[in-house]
Amino acid sequence: MGLLGFIARRVVITIPLLIGISIASFAIIVAVPGDYVDAWMGQTMAQTGLSREDLLPRAEALREELGLDRSFFAQYFIWIKGIVLHWDFGDSFTQSRPVSEVIGIRLPRSLGIALVALVIGQSIGILLGIYAAVNQYRWGDTIATVVAFLGIVVPKFITSLVILYVLVFIYQYPYIGAFNSPEYAIQREFSFAKLWNLFLHVWPVLAISIWAGSALTTRMMRGNLLDVLNAQYIETARAKGLTRRRVLFKHAVPNAMHPVIMNMGSRFDYMIKGELEIAIVLGLPTIGPLILSSVAERDMYVVSAIFLLVAVMLVIGNLLADILLALLDPRVRRATMAGGK
Repeated sequence: MGLLGFIARRVVITIPLLIGISIASFAIIVAVPGDYVDAWMGQTMAQTGLSREDLLPRAEALREELGLDRSFFAQYFIWIKGIVLHWDFGDSFTQSRPVSEVIGIRLPRSLGIALVALVIGQSIGILLGIYAAVNQYRWGDTIATVVAFLGIVVPKFITSLVILYVLVFIYQYPYIGAFNSPEYAIQREFSFAKLWNLFLHVWPVLAISIWAGSALTTRMMRGNLLDVLNAQYIETARAKGLTRRRVLFKHAVPNAMHPVIMNMGSRFDYMIKGELEIAIVLGLPTIGPLILSSVAERDMYVVSAIFLLVAVMLVIGNLLADILLALLDPRVRRATMAGGK
């Protein structure tokens, strides 16, 4: 019951955190000067030539209809009550349909890309870090270090722009700006041809996210493993006659992975933000372009719901990282089980 008690305590602790996150998510967009009605007035004046005075009566009626004339806390409690009781995130002002429908397709796409990039990126980063540490100061270590530093310092949107230019203007690559080609877009049943077509559209996002995500893990794993390999208990294990491979993978690597696993929860958030940034540049229909357009149009319920859900994913990611660390390290597991008694 120790590990289950630990999970239960963490879940209880996250409740106040989620409440604070929900308030912050709602306040971020509400605090911006202006609201959806102001954006509507500006767009309507540009399209019709009507003056602001002409539109004021309709604007006030629209603001009252949408509930934007209420105080911040009144709007927030109505919004959070709908989420808690009915899983209702409100309606999109611009699309006149529930927010859950607006983000229902885009959010799973973003989370799926981020999750795949996280798993592959962290695996590559760990393996490269081990290789670089074992081959310290050799050519392999130098190349891995250069690749990792470039992945850390080069902004993802710059890499996206370079890839976009090369694919579109040099190679006339046809798979940009969508998830499937027209012949597969309406196909509902699964097929390997459709899966391959999906990969042809999203591989630039995956490649950039994996490179950027694995870079920091490579540097972290290399530094941690070098410290562990110089520890006294490693020297003792070698003196007992254990093989190099056994010393490395049985004793050194598991202990060097502790900071990597602890950091893995925040890496999922990093992957999501990276996917948003890349998707905006490449024009993929994920939540990245949706956030950008919703912020511009002051579609507050859409933006707040996305911020809240992404924050919840980050909390869940950190919880899973803590559980994985407890399962990996007997010392953490014993402390966890002792705390649950």
